[in-house]
Amino acid sequence: MTREEKNIIVNELSDKLNQSSVFYLADIAELDAQSSSKLRRLCFNKQVSLHVVKNTLLRKALEQADGEYEELYAVLKGNTSIMFAETGNVPAKLIKDFRKKAEKPALKGAFIDSAIYIGDNQLETLTNIKSKEEVIADVIALLQSPAKNVLSALQSGGTTIAGLVKTLSEKAE
Repeated sequence: MTREEKNIIVNELSDKLNQSSVFYLADIAELDAQSSSKLRRLCFNKQVSLHVVKNTLLRKALEQADGEYEELYAVLKGNTSIMFAETGNVPAKLIKDFRKKAEKPALKGAFIDSAIYIGDNQLETLTNIKSKEEVIADVIALLQSPAKNVLSALQSGGTTIAGLVKTLSEKAE
């Protein structure tokens, strides 16, 4: 690979890193061709972009990118694949599901909205992170709950008040 080709790859990776707020670094070294194809197909179906990269080129791209990625440099050893996604917990769930049948991929590190997670032991934590849509749904549900309580109280109170008024009007006659 020529220096120009390497520079092109570094620039493309750097651009992707700048555009993405979620990426995972994983080790898929021991997967055979069939398992690797299954993983790639699963990634495609979950809208996760999977790329095998050279550690030196990825490190240069991380250094060139706008974020603070220094903590991830330590995990750039051995085989490294990078997974780009729109939602923070999708790659973690994908890895966890895939590992029910195989030992790999192993999580090396993850970057989610300026937070860095290092090590395979963080996989469970990452699967429990709520997506932006899930958080919005929770907030809406919390906001609707008091309004529903007030409306139901007013509706039930309205029949009670109407009953009282009717009873009082009948007594006055």
